[in-house]
Amino acid sequence: MTTVTAPRSPAIASTLRRLYFVRFAFAIAWALVMFTIAGHLNPLVVALLVLYPLFDVGAAVVDARASRATGSPTLLYVNVAVSLLAAVGLAVAGTSGIPAVLRVWGAWAVVAGLVQLIVAVNRRGMGGQWPMIVSGGISVLAGGSFIAAAAADNPVLTNAIGYAIPGAVFFLLSAIRLGRAAGAN
Repeated sequence: MTTVTAPRSPAIASTLRRLYFVRFAFAIAWALVMFTIAGHLNPLVVALLVLYPLFDVGAAVVDARASRATGSPTLLYVNVAVSLLAAVGLAVAGTSGIPAVLRVWGAWAVVAGLVQLIVAVNRRGMGGQWPMIVSGGISVLAGGSFIAAAAADNPVLTNAIGYAIPGAVFFLLSAIRLGRAAGAN
């Protein structure tokens, strides 16, 4: 499988930087809204849970288009497919209860984290990717913990919030670090 290589263009770094800032803002806003309503599984909570991987789809498409000139964005398109499957899976799991939601969320976090990790390792030469490498690794571990938490006596959805906030911070750190590669001060 071909993977995305390190961009050699400041324009690509600039696009990724803007994308990472948007991903940071979205994840924080999502976590704040989710925090206020995540006490029980209801249609609004399910909609928010579905929205998160759908946003990831859009971000991966933007990333793939920006990265096309530097190599094959195959893994980013894998992420699109995985996130679309996760969105559908979360919509279905939302009718079965919190344990089912946590299992789907966890499986998605593991696979998406692996993709993020591999893409970031391949991009490390452009700078700003160490936060993405760490974030991908943490996502894999967090996914496993969501799957394990599904078996608890009282599983809770607030764990998903704990997934979004660190992810947001890592996107922010990466965006800031990409400033040099993008030609920003």
